[in-house]
Amino acid sequence: MQVAVVTFDGFNELDSFIASALINRCRKDGLEAFITTPTPVVTSMNGVEVTGQRPMEFVTEADVVLIGSGVKARDVVADDRLISRLRLDPSQQLIGAQCSGALVLARLGLLGGMPVCTDMKSRPFVEACDVTVLDAPFHAEGNIATAGGCLASQYLATWVITRTLGEGAARGVLEYVAPVGENQETAERALRAVHAGEAALR
Repeated sequence: MQVAVVTFDGFNELDSFIASALINRCRKDGLEAFITTPTPVVTSMNGVEVTGQRPMEFVTEADVVLIGSGVKARDVVADDRLISRLRLDPSQQLIGAQCSGALVLARLGLLGGMPVCTDMKSRPFVEACDVTVLDAPFHAEGNIATAGGCLASQYLATWVITRTLGEGAARGVLEYVAPVGENQETAERALRAVHAGEAALR
């Protein structure tokens, strides 16, 4: 199973790297994430240059697509040619968005009235798209999920691992990367956030 972590110019390092690093802890179980970029090299909001592992067209073959956020998200959604390269199918793929990545899901018409989670700075722009923003770190409906707040990227990764490999695999990853002495607490918090986000509107 392959995961495309879509990473645009101006990206937030926490969003792309936390999600991909956690998911890649499951590589031995057949789940692997790749930084997926529209150009060979992208530069983060803090000036870190990263070489993409897969081109944007990889999203069509990935089992999971996570849309990262960044300071140029509004430029991304205004770029028709760039948006046209994101051919996603929620009936066949798990699709997630981190913070301002919710703008991309709205632009692609994938939300269908679904509320989202996003960060405080992106919230007014997401709401301007007639999308309801929740005061929560994670929300999922079916095969679409959103997370709000940079460190909520761990919840998006937890959702992906749980949906593809099961809760036990997610717990194992979370307990391994957690601060020493907070292993079980960290795993429980992430799993609780994911379960709450999936159950919120039932």
